[in-house]
Formats: sequence, C-alpha cells, structure tokens
Amino acid sequence: MKDWYNKKDCEHLRAYHAHYDVPTAAMLWCQVPPDEVLEEISQTSPHPHIRGVFTHPYIPCFEVRCKIIHDAIVNKALPASRQDKKLTDDHIAPERRHVSREHLKAWIAKEHPGDKPAFLFDEIERKTHEAINADTFMALQADRDAARTELKKAKALVADTARKMNEMSGERDSLRKMVDDLAEKSKAADIPDERSKTTYQNIIAALLDCIAGDVQNVVKHPSFESEAKLIDTICDQYRGYGGLSKSNLSRKFPEAKQSMKKQ
Repeated sequence: MKDWYNKKDCEHLRAYHAHYDVPTAAMLWCQVPPDEVLEEISQTSPHPHIRGVFTHPYIPCFEVRCKIIHDAIVNKALPASRQDKKLTDDHIAPERRHVSREHLKAWIAKEHPGDKPAFLFDEIERKTHEAINADTFMALQADRDAARTELKKAKALVADTARKMNEMSGERDSLRKMVDDLAEKSKAADIPDERSKTTYQNIIAALLDCIAGDVQNVVKHPSFESEAKLIDTICDQYRGYGGLSKSNLSRKFPEAKQSMKKQ
C-alpha cells in the first residue's frame, strides 16, 4: 500500500481530541516529550498533603503545575471529566480528573499566555499574543525574512567592497614603490658622484683659464675683459637654463678653480 498520507498530520489530528489526566497534562506542560511521559511519571511520588498532586525528583515545575491544574478545575475555570470524557460540574475525585486538549489549551492561553507548551501550541501560536494575531505575526515574519535577505546582501556587498579596497591598496602600494624607485633613480642621476664632480670642475677651470689667456700659447679671449663679463654673457645668452644663473656661476667658477689647485 502506498504511503500517500502524512502520518505526522494524522498524529496531530488524533492529539486534537486527546484527554489527559492531571499528572500527564502537567508533565507535558513541563515540556517532557510525549514518549517519555510515562517513564517520568513512574518516578513521581504522591504529595504528602494534597491528593492528586505528585512530586518529581528532577522536575520541580511538575508539582506546581499539578496544583495549578487542580485549582483551575476546582474553581470551574477549567472544564473537567472523569475517564469517560463526559464533562460534568459534579465533584470529581482528584485522582480521576481528566481535561481535554481543547479546554486545556484555551485555559492556558487565557490564564498563562506567556507559557504556551509546544504539545498544545504551534510555533505561530507560541510567538503571538492577543495584541498580535496570526496574520500580523506572519507579516512581521515576512518582514524579518526580507530584512535578513537585505542584511545578507549588505554583508556580501561589504565583503566585496573590502576585497576591492584591499586590491586597490595593493595597487596603490605597488605604484607608490614604483614612484619612490623612480625618484631615487632620478635623484641619483641628478647628483654626480665625486669623480664626475671633479671632472666637471676640471673642465670648467680649464675653459676659464683658456678664456682668460692663462694658458701657455693661448691669447685671452677679446670678448671677455673679465670673468664677470663672461658670467653676464652666459646669463644673457642662456637665460632659462638650469644652473646658469649669475649667482650659481659666480659660486661655481671659483669652486672649480679651487678644486683644480688642490689636485
């Protein structure tokens, strides 16, 4: 035979018409799984002073809930029956009291709305109260799910942005190193070493001697009656070229001559 029906749903329907004696109802209310209820009840002891109430060595709420259910039955707040499941207003001995699932659920929802056990209330019922009905709860749940989806997208966007920023930081550091390397190379190219500096100074000193006629068999250049005249001419003819300012030439020419004399 094909298993075309849902056994779980069938169990739920059977439970809808269930009746419980008080100890069983109290044990289920304490969140004890239905298949463990009989075993746990076997470990209980009768209360020394209150009929129908039992104590459990490890489940302290069991005794309290037994008392609460009995009080509700005695005060007519919770309809009850004997084993025959027929409701009655007559006195029922505590040991024989039974309550239907339907009445127990309605009483707990009214008197103890913050303590709804899973064997009576589904998830929506446990998470709602009088101010929030099932439709409102489902709408809030949908909003929560949508918010979670948006949060997940936002986290993914943040992670992607962080990844891109890390990549950009790596590229930035690489470019910065390239710029620093080029700057170092440029700096090294602009500053001659001591040997090159001496060579340049010797060339300058030799040219100045030739122009001034201070070299054997060389006549003084007629256009430059003095070194100052030579500096003025260079400044006028090569204006804008780096290093050829009057102040720089006035400093470099003597340095070149002094450097040659030391050799």
